Amino acid sequence: MRASARRSAVAIGPHGAHRRVLPRHAAGDVEVPYTILAGHETIEADTFWAEHSHPTHELLWNQRGASTARIGRRVHTISPGLGLWIPAGVPHSGFTPAGVQHLAAQFSITQVDPPSSRPVAVEITPLLRLLLERSRTEDLTPPARERTDAVILDLLAPSPRELMLTVPDHPLLAPVVAALMADTSDPTTLEEWARRIGVSSRTLARAFEASTGVGFRTWVTTARSHHAVALLAEGQRVEDVAVQVGFRSASAFTAAFRRVTGVTPGEFRQAPAAPEPVDRRAGMPVRAS
Repeated sequence: MRASARRSAVAIGPHGAHRRVLPRHAAGDVEVPYTILAGHETIEADTFWAEHSHPTHELLWNQRGASTARIGRRVHTISPGLGLWIPAGVPHSGFTPAGVQHLAAQFSITQVDPPSSRPVAVEITPLLRLLLERSRTEDLTPPARERTDAVILDLLAPSPRELMLTVPDHPLLAPVVAALMADTSDPTTLEEWARRIGVSSRTLARAFEASTGVGFRTWVTTARSHHAVALLAEGQRVEDVAVQVGFRSASAFTAAFRRVTGVTPGEFRQAPAAPEPVDRRAGMPVRAS
């Protein structure tokens, strides 16, 4: 399978990736001695985290590259500019391609008023990014850490944009979803899929609406945009990404990507990067995703 197809398969569950298993915790069943604990890891091989849950709230974001987290049937794409807040106790799994610089912060449920009681996207602004990096500094005095944590908590808020894809669970759609997640550039139309499966196009369209809340074309565009985020985060050219995810022109891709993400591919690529992280907690285990 070529690299672009491998990365688009994450919504279903990648095969051949290094597998990590973490425990399942209920919210608060482990008492933690901190308000915020952030960690960083550069992923050396394609990595799949089996479904698990934390006793703390968690914020995931990336310094470089894109990854995904799956919560139920919803797949969230995480990038340098858009993180994911996961409340304590919520089961989730994840996939991170090799080379991604992955960050995670754990938040005490007793000392933090969460920005949301459900999983939501969080805008990782340059200021929030710098403060999260500062919170990883070991030699901060208690007053300085308290001030840093307070500003971080003040900045956390649900983002108006969200990179989320609902994976259909209707049995009729299984071959369609498998093909599109293996290769989002697949040009097969709804009518062609209906003929292959042996049902009417109206029946297939209704199944998509019932299972995802959106039509076939909207779902395909969203899936392509998720894949495009991963490719753009690798630094690939907009024109090349457009072809890889199934658009005939860069302009058509740009319009579709903006409808889904709220920004153009060029704006996404130009998002300010954070400084290169330095792991100041050497030897401390990082509980990523």
